[in-house]
Amino acid sequence: MNKSKVAVIGAGPGGLAAAMLLSGQGYEVDVYEKQPFIGGRTSRLQLGDYQFDRGPTFFMMPHLLEELFQSVGRSLHDYVELKRLDPLYRLRFGEVDFCPTTDREEMAERVERLFPGNADGYRRFMKEESEKFRRVSPLLQRPFAKPSDYLAREVFAALPKLHATDTVYNRLSRYFKDERLIYAFTFQAKYLGMSPWECPGTFTMLSYLEHEFGLFHPIGGVNRVCEAMAEVITSFGGRVHTSAGVRRVLTKSGKAVGIELGNGERFSYDHVVINADFATAMNTLFEPGQLKKYTPEKLAAKKYSCSTYMLYLGVDRKVSLPQHTILFADDYRRNVHDIMTAQTLSKDASVYLHHPGAADATLAPEGKSALYALMPVPNLSGKVDWEQQEEEARAIVMEKLEQLPELKGLSSDIEVESALTPIGWRDSFGVYRGATFNLAHTLDQMMMLRPHNRFQEAANCWLVGGGTHPGSGLPTIFESARISVGLLMEQDRKASLRSGKGFGLSRLKREKEAVL
Repeated sequence: MNKSKVAVIGAGPGGLAAAMLLSGQGYEVDVYEKQPFIGGRTSRLQLGDYQFDRGPTFFMMPHLLEELFQSVGRSLHDYVELKRLDPLYRLRFGEVDFCPTTDREEMAERVERLFPGNADGYRRFMKEESEKFRRVSPLLQRPFAKPSDYLAREVFAALPKLHATDTVYNRLSRYFKDERLIYAFTFQAKYLGMSPWECPGTFTMLSYLEHEFGLFHPIGGVNRVCEAMAEVITSFGGRVHTSAGVRRVLTKSGKAVGIELGNGERFSYDHVVINADFATAMNTLFEPGQLKKYTPEKLAAKKYSCSTYMLYLGVDRKVSLPQHTILFADDYRRNVHDIMTAQTLSKDASVYLHHPGAADATLAPEGKSALYALMPVPNLSGKVDWEQQEEEARAIVMEKLEQLPELKGLSSDIEVESALTPIGWRDSFGVYRGATFNLAHTLDQMMMLRPHNRFQEAANCWLVGGGTHPGSGLPTIFESARISVGLLMEQDRKASLRSGKGFGLSRLKREKEAVL
């Protein structure tokens, strides 16, 4: 039985996952990536002898990734070595360090020791969020494309636990009385690029997932997982083309029929999967005026996440730090207000510091350290003039880092460094407005109100990645790939049954070749 030909635009985690699933089922798959490397926001940065994850720095819920590999007859662990992290991270509030663990009894003791009277709240949080996750997770594994999808049994089961009209901060305030402890369980809203005072209460699940399932580091960095998926794709005969940007999705009679590369070459395909940044893809991959639902004006009116200022440092000394450290602003609420509402550069910043050398000796030379610092900042719709204020942003980050006793005098030990601003996210990685975490997860941009896995404006075109349902973050991006591939394969299965002789693609191919 002949299988369809599929073009995947973008070699980010979602595109690679979709390509792996399809190639494992016998589809003829080509992945096209405009960069000379794979991974997109999950790519690797090489500075001399130092290596850095460009974006995401850990995995949650690796069993989801294991299932993807198993579904095509492969084992993730034949390709990637995962190390479980304990503690999860160090959270620093002034001079107070809090190091959460997945060991519940030990965690309750740490909470009570640092934040007396809050251990019972922690236990209640874990118990109630467990039930919430059990009910809500099925909604992240199915498509939402029409109003009747809300009538599914899983939706009715989840409704009492969704807390969609509440906020993350308010939900956590029901469990904890100490503001610092509330922040310790709400900062994960930043993974969605949102304020915990605005993020829907549904997403208290993010902190629960960390505390329940733990955090994992792939040896070699998170990009190693992208490399593993590419290896599986090629083992099934699929092709991953780098330095091969797509200029247009070609359509005929309302259907995607192929792609045009930046060099003008055209290729026919039976399906096109789009893994590029959603708003950028809508603005560039289709002929001007072709799209009705996603016009430039309508895209501009949508809500987008914050951005990030990134600083990658190769340091000529071995530092003793946990894998993950979060340095909270002295006034965290004001810090979040500066980013999300005032949209200015916050002088009192919160900074995330990644030190992969705590678990992985492969990313820096012996006796040296690769450090990655991330500061949430407004996206490019904000008021920061990055051409004028980039040095100010660097100074804010460096001052924050050097407040750590382990990093005193850091500036004098830097051998190599690189920075990435929201302008860099936009210009070098095609991220609309530099909104690193894609479309915001507001109520009017969730489930059916988020771009659908089956693209609404062209048949045989599918979306994967953080800009489609179920949303951003690596676990949900993998789920988007699984959902979209399931819909694609089901469509082909029905077409095969109707034709009575395989997928019956020869006539379609002749039509497309006549166009191309």
